[in-house]
Amino acid sequence: MAGYRKLGRTSSQRKALLRNQVTNLLYHGKIRTTDTKAKEVRRIAEKLIALAVREKDNFTEVTVTQKVPKKTSDGKRVKEVVDGKKVTVFEEVQKTVKKDNSTRLHARRKMLEVLYPVKEVPAENSGKKANTKNVDMVAKMFDDIAPKYTNRNGGYTRIVKLGARKGDGAEEVIIELV
Repeated sequence: MAGYRKLGRTSSQRKALLRNQVTNLLYHGKIRTTDTKAKEVRRIAEKLIALAVREKDNFTEVTVTQKVPKKTSDGKRVKEVVDGKKVTVFEEVQKTVKKDNSTRLHARRKMLEVLYPVKEVPAENSGKKANTKNVDMVAKMFDDIAPKYTNRNGGYTRIVKLGARKGDGAEEVIIELV
């Protein structure tokens, strides 16, 4: 028997389908799909969540100084004349930054292999590019999803059977994060 289900697709199509469904499951919390697809999505999602739980606190906070352009009240950069040229005025700002340790960086890259980038569109501007935000799914994994499952050893997803689909009779399920 094979180590995974082929789902009647070529390898590139299958990989794209599963990446898309795993990303949507982790972003929305639950998705509706067929039973066999849900079982494959569960395998991938559980591994990613376990990786996030294991590495969620594995970072150091570092204070860095950063040059930031000085801005006026209306958001424009402040310029001054130096040697006959207009030059932007910069000010130094102290920031604390999370610096990943090597194993967390490796976990981040493993997650990026699977997860697609997600764009969040506000409801009032649906269908327009204005005010869209890129969601950092890896940060969401470490900051939102992993803390919920720190005291849990596996079993991060649940599959609920819905019955046969009307068109082709395929067994439909809802897979959700517990």
